[in-house]
Amino acid sequence: MIEQYGWSDALRLTFEAHASAGHIPGRIIVQQREANLVATDVGTLSARLSGRLRHEARQAGHPAAGDWVALSANAAEGTATIHAVLPRRTAFVRRAADSAQTVQVIAANIDVVFVVTSMNADLNPRRLERFLAAAWQSGAKPVVVLTKADLCEQPAAQAAEIATQAAGCPVLIVSVRQGQGLGSLMEHILPGETCVLIGSSGVGKSTLVNTLLGEERMATQDIRAGDARGRHTTSYRQLVLLPGGGLILDTPGIREVGLVDADAGLSTAFDDIERLALNCRFSDCGHSNEPGCAVRGALAEGLLDADRWAHFQKLSQELAALGLTKDRMAQEVERRRLAALQRAYRSAKKDLREL
Repeated sequence: MIEQYGWSDALRLTFEAHASAGHIPGRIIVQQREANLVATDVGTLSARLSGRLRHEARQAGHPAAGDWVALSANAAEGTATIHAVLPRRTAFVRRAADSAQTVQVIAANIDVVFVVTSMNADLNPRRLERFLAAAWQSGAKPVVVLTKADLCEQPAAQAAEIATQAAGCPVLIVSVRQGQGLGSLMEHILPGETCVLIGSSGVGKSTLVNTLLGEERMATQDIRAGDARGRHTTSYRQLVLLPGGGLILDTPGIREVGLVDADAGLSTAFDDIERLALNCRFSDCGHSNEPGCAVRGALAEGLLDADRWAHFQKLSQELAALGLTKDRMAQEVERRRLAALQRAYRSAKKDLREL
């Protein structure tokens, strides 16, 4: 059973130590707060974390949809305990909205990230750039999916404009209502590979999954007429097996992706700016008032969109600030460690003097 969810010889080798401990492999197909659904060779089980793993998860994060795990199973009761998470090949992550340090794994062990946005008033190029930076950083292949093309007067022109900002990744035009673009979408979902849908609420992610499945399995709602924004329908992350053998992971809508250690992803998403910077006269050009700045020249000639440049600067500053925050945290942890050692040393000296 788990072969259809992507189990491979390489994973089998990685799992040997866990097999020796009497555990069986499984893949998380539904991620929920308390118990996950895990696909195994003895059926789909409701699995909770072991006490040790729950304690470790406070620092390392909880298992995510798409993770391969080692578990002990009670097949008769349909339950299991997760003891370990196998190393991830790839992962789409974001910084949690309420923390500069907490990393939230949206999807693990993925091959393709479908960055989904609808072709209506909610289409936001800046948000798309942020999503693409995170997608490139994940290690998977990004694909932009422009849904609800029937709501756009000139979808081809809009897609061409988006393509100039997509760093060479495919840009697909899709309309489920008109049956447009579904074949092109399926070309990116290969048997045995895992794809994840990332985007805001109401852009049509669950509708796409239902269409590819050929059945209404995912709950859907229309976007609001007032502001073209969606209502939250998918409340958890779910990995489903498609008739063609591919796997697709539907996720709740997210308005924002806080970048985490995404310098490489940012450079790829803004490859046009990176290439421009190589032509600056000075290698350490700050792109402000330096002579021979290729970036400023492109802005002056209208070859580089000013909003795109401003957003690149904003995201670069965001990552730099996050790096400083991490450095300060590491320094504070080290300070506390040294202080504890000093207290232990002074206590030991005092005990020796009293002997």
